[in-house]
Amino acid sequence: MVMRFLRFEDMKIWKESKVLAYDVYVAFKDCRDYAFRDQIQRAAVSVMNNIAEGYERGTNNHFINHLKTAKGSCGEVRSMLHLAVMLKYITQEEFENLLVRSEEISKMLVGFINQLRESK
Repeated sequence: MVMRFLRFEDMKIWKESKVLAYDVYVAFKDCRDYAFRDQIQRAAVSVMNNIAEGYERGTNNHFINHLKTAKGSCGEVRSMLHLAVMLKYITQEEFENLLVRSEEISKMLVGFINQLRESK
């Protein structure tokens, strides 16, 4: 496996996904729809955790599979953000900030997946 990192904590994509998870927690901390809040928070945490778990597995194939799962979770966050703004759980500004961040992470995941596939 070709890796330029000694730890997943050194990876920009993991750092960005950690910030997304934090921001989702902050944006929904007062949401009284507990099932909704729990689901979007778990999806956001899943992005960073799947990057970490895939890295720790030690092979490109495992890493790629976990990165795909992380990308799916990122899509879940985006989907829920659309509903959250419609339900007025978050402001339009919060929606746009979180949406842009999650879209950027999704693009980074695709790029990383392609890079790992090419290095096989």
